[in-house]
Amino acid sequence: MSPVIGLDVAKGESKGQVFLAKGKPYGKTFSVIHTTSGLNQLNRLIQEIEELAGATPTVILESTGHYHASITQFLDEHNYVYILLNPLIAHEAKKSSSLRRVKTDSMDAYRLCELFYKEDFEPYKKRSIRFLNLRSLTRQHDAITKLCVQTKLQFQALLDQVFPEYVGVFGALYSNVSLNTLLEFPTAQAVLSVSETHMAERIKALCKSRSKRWAEERAQQIMAAASRNPFRNALVESHVFSLQMLIKIILQYKEHLSNLEKQIDALAEELEEYKIIQSIPGIGEKIAATIISEIGDIDRFNHAKKLVAFVGVDPSVHSSGKFTATINRITKHGSSRLRHALYEAVSCGLRKSGCEKLKAFYAKKKDEGKPYKVIMVACINKLVHWIYALLTRKEPFLDLV
Repeated sequence: MSPVIGLDVAKGESKGQVFLAKGKPYGKTFSVIHTTSGLNQLNRLIQEIEELAGATPTVILESTGHYHASITQFLDEHNYVYILLNPLIAHEAKKSSSLRRVKTDSMDAYRLCELFYKEDFEPYKKRSIRFLNLRSLTRQHDAITKLCVQTKLQFQALLDQVFPEYVGVFGALYSNVSLNTLLEFPTAQAVLSVSETHMAERIKALCKSRSKRWAEERAQQIMAAASRNPFRNALVESHVFSLQMLIKIILQYKEHLSNLEKQIDALAEELEEYKIIQSIPGIGEKIAATIISEIGDIDRFNHAKKLVAFVGVDPSVHSSGKFTATINRITKHGSSRLRHALYEAVSCGLRKSGCEKLKAFYAKKKDEGKPYKVIMVACINKLVHWIYALLTRKEPFLDLV
């Protein structure tokens, strides 16, 4: 007998169904609360099924964001075998199992058990904790970066309505000295209310690494910008308040991103894969950290094509009768973050000082008359094959044409 327990995971609670063998459900649907007592009840049920069937049941469940984390941690701690399904697989299986449109948590758990006997699934291979930590940090970095970009857009819109001539005073508008100076003098009136000497002293205090002469030059430019500015004071007073608030938020985001980058670098330096990936021209520290954190242990993939499918750049196939589609888009079923990082790696690799092998492959596809996007996907596919070969062989990349 090959018993199985199907769990339909939700927030804080899961519905479960037990099958002792194919077509032999055992008992009614049960609930598992995601607490210590609830998981202990699940453990007792697993032991009961083991005594009844003579074999330890396999647990099958869907990957549901972070909702399944408490369940999988419990199963790992007790060394139980479990299968973590891609939700797309489970969804398609549920649609084909019946013509009736029935969608309940109990029915989903039941169908997961049926699916277990129809397909030959591999047990879930737990990722290394180092890769999980690195993935968490890189994803957090991406999330905060997106928030910071949105905040900068709002800041720019307000700056255009308060102090548009301020742009260009400092080399980088979003440098710390630039933002802190604007925080202290947010309007042209605030700038013109102080002397040029006082302004130079404040700039020098905010950026001690620069010379006094540099601070005096910036002060002259700020005073000139304030004189040219079309608004002496903001027409809407709330704009000044909002502008200062956004400056503070941007400064906080910059500090958080700096701390995250230090943590990411410290974790990535401990991984051999980090240096191997960076041996490919066009892949720097940030892209390398994202790639290895999203891929995880390369041993999870026994063929390069499986890694290509995980990335989501494998072509879809559509054929029916005598018809075979000739325009097939990529599936995009894999990690979008990994796909984006690989696109950036290819873009950098195609630059003048990039990867000669990749540029030769790009030129070959271009000579074949392929469109730009098709070529880029082909380059990503080729790069994934190289990465798989390098990580499995534990050797650096040789850029020889």
